[in-house]
Amino acid sequence: MILLPTPGVHLILITGMSGSGKSVALTALEDVGFYCVDNLPPELLTAFIELDQSHRANKVAIAIDVRSAASLPGLPQRLAELPHHPERPVQLTTLFLDATTDTLVRRFSETRRLHPLSLQSTPQGKQQHCDLSDAIEHERELLSELREQALVLDTSLMLPAQLRSQIKSLLGPVQAPLTLVFESFAFKRGLPMDANFVFDVRMLPNPHYEAALKAMNGRDAPVAAFLAAQAEVVQMQQQITQFLRLWLPQMLRDHRSYVTVAIGCTGGQHRSVYLVEQLAMTFSSDWATRVRHREIDGWPTRPARPIGGDFA
Repeated sequence: MILLPTPGVHLILITGMSGSGKSVALTALEDVGFYCVDNLPPELLTAFIELDQSHRANKVAIAIDVRSAASLPGLPQRLAELPHHPERPVQLTTLFLDATTDTLVRRFSETRRLHPLSLQSTPQGKQQHCDLSDAIEHERELLSELREQALVLDTSLMLPAQLRSQIKSLLGPVQAPLTLVFESFAFKRGLPMDANFVFDVRMLPNPHYEAALKAMNGRDAPVAAFLAAQAEVVQMQQQITQFLRLWLPQMLRDHRSYVTVAIGCTGGQHRSVYLVEQLAMTFSSDWATRVRHREIDGWPTRPARPIGGDFA
């Protein structure tokens, strides 16, 4: 979740890959009362914040991306130098939307839109088209420093409505300086791109092979009771807990605001779901926690309908 300061100005910087859903995120923030600006040149960021403070808005969202490629190298420094007003402090949250290269290629192909970096200048001063995959990888390089400092959301498997829901779910109050996101997933559908830590629990006893439990998931009491009775599951939970308790304070000292812990099993239905629920409960007394179940929450491997036109 994102802490909304009162009083003061909460600035959400939305950045990320072209085609990952920045316009959807901006619209979602506008729906909950943010004053939104798309494609603001980084050179105008400080001046805009000072102007906005004079208008007394306290929730502002700005989208800055590779369309301002020439100014991106200096953006982290500009963010560090945002004006500090004792009466109206500026709290910055950077949200980076990402997606796999295959997903981005499909979305651009569906919309027939031109990638912002598709046109490149030759030594002779002429413009020529480059391969879409090359343009996407070039964009990843340009945005890599911003990504390191941001909360990352992987939109590869999301429909626009799911992304809007995720954005709005981040805006609840929290009481801790670091938010832990526990996410279950199925290895057969790929790793979550936004994970800081990934734990493989496929070696644990699998309720899938118990006839009475197969149709349930790790949130159901019979499945939870089955897994809680397995010594290997208890040991895995304890070891993950010990690992996180050791390293989370270090990550907090490294100025991390969000840490995503992904737990994966074969189908993302039983073992990973159970451990995510247990770990979130364990850590909720010390940290702000959120839970995501990638598979059982209904995110399709491939969208049921074309979504390229809805993401930008």
